[in-house]
Amino acid sequence: MLSLEKIKTFIKNKSKFVLAILAVAIIPFFSGCGTTAPSGYLVNLEIWGTFDDSLVYSEIINQYKQINPYVGEIKYRKFSQDTYRQELLDALASGQGPDIFLVNNGWMASFQNKLEPAPTPLMSDQDMKSNFPDVVTSDFMDGGKAYAVPLSVDSMQLYYNKDMFNAVGITAPPKTWFEFQSDVVKLTRLNPNGGFDLSGAAIGTGTNINRASDLLTLLMLQNGVEFPTKKGMAAKIDEGVVGRDGNVTQAGESALSFYTQFAKLNGANNLRNPFYTWNSRNHNSIDAFSEGTVAMMFNYSWQIAEIKKKNPKLNFAVASVPQAHSDNPVTYANYWGYAVSRNKVVAPATVGGQPAAAPVSNETRTHEAWQFLRFLTLKNSGKITLYNAVTKNSKDFPISFDPAIDYLKKTNQPAARRDIIELQKIDTDLGPFATGNLFAKHWYQPDPDAVDKIFVDTIESVNRGDVNLHEALVLARNRISYISGGSSAVK
Repeated sequence: MLSLEKIKTFIKNKSKFVLAILAVAIIPFFSGCGTTAPSGYLVNLEIWGTFDDSLVYSEIINQYKQINPYVGEIKYRKFSQDTYRQELLDALASGQGPDIFLVNNGWMASFQNKLEPAPTPLMSDQDMKSNFPDVVTSDFMDGGKAYAVPLSVDSMQLYYNKDMFNAVGITAPPKTWFEFQSDVVKLTRLNPNGGFDLSGAAIGTGTNINRASDLLTLLMLQNGVEFPTKKGMAAKIDEGVVGRDGNVTQAGESALSFYTQFAKLNGANNLRNPFYTWNSRNHNSIDAFSEGTVAMMFNYSWQIAEIKKKNPKLNFAVASVPQAHSDNPVTYANYWGYAVSRNKVVAPATVGGQPAAAPVSNETRTHEAWQFLRFLTLKNSGKITLYNAVTKNSKDFPISFDPAIDYLKKTNQPAARRDIIELQKIDTDLGPFATGNLFAKHWYQPDPDAVDKIFVDTIESVNRGDVNLHEALVLARNRISYISGGSSAVK
């Protein structure tokens, strides 16, 4: 007869055996392919960004962890917009940066060599083109590979004061720049001291207009100016453009002349300029619009909340930006996408603060980072396909949750995904921005901050009379070429 101690030992050993059998039985599920190959792993992911609080991502992360057995902890860190870029660059340089991070569409020139493009099964060329507007594929794809993906895209549109429009009998916002000029004349009220009691629009100067460089670029794009879409191309802002009628026009000069006319007191033959509506003494465009001292301004959707915060009683609305050619609309895009860091020192994954697995390879880490971004940004149609980084096999998981819709509802931003843009078209606030995303454009900039300063300097130099339109654009083109690493002689 067995002693009590031997019976306990037998039961204990048998339990270990059963647990071992169960562990082996579970492996096929985690491998995603019905095999007992050593494909189990666990990856922690860290996401960095600005603007959003971590609560915005909490349900998205919870839903994802329920279906993906390959991820451990997924954490989001919010940074100050003022310090984010430098902190990000420092962290990436040290190999201790995030797995996933937000990158502005204007940063691709300086960040691309730090990014790991998506593996084709996770984010293909067709995925990008069918899910997102053309500007996204232009900004975030290179050589058929995706380097970042957005949840939201934003485009420049027209803000207008409804009370000021009503007071002068303007029944609808301007659809063309000719209508815009007419409205400016009706809305502007000069005082005897040469200042403005009311300005028709915040346009014409550089330093006191938020995103002045974007607005000037928008006008140039509408006029047909060619901007680079990839490295090595030149910004032809000072060159002639063949118009629709076959004639060559100085499109850049036309755009710059149109922009600066609104800040000129006198026009041709020293006669009073009827379109004079703004000067350097005006408050910053966002402050002036919030104060009700300017009837129109141009900006992005994120200023809606800021204006309402500054003046809750302001009666304003947003409309599509005026067009030079209504049959070929163009606006300008400024937005952020999620990218994956190319290299990182990979630490062991943890669960509840305790090591849960051995360190994985960098390839496995980037695979799982992109797998999360696929879940986050693409339309899922009721199921998610997950790919094992080791076996390369896949498995479908049913889901009734759309991360992009959840995110956009919480943040009230215009959509990046085409199917959600269709839903947002009728939204009172977001409709113009969402619709504009479909025909928004952008260009490849070596240094967006430097380009912004160059265009502001260009505007101000023309307003001061230091240079004529052509000289200003030649100088701007040479400066852009210099920061791009090229060379160009003044013509």
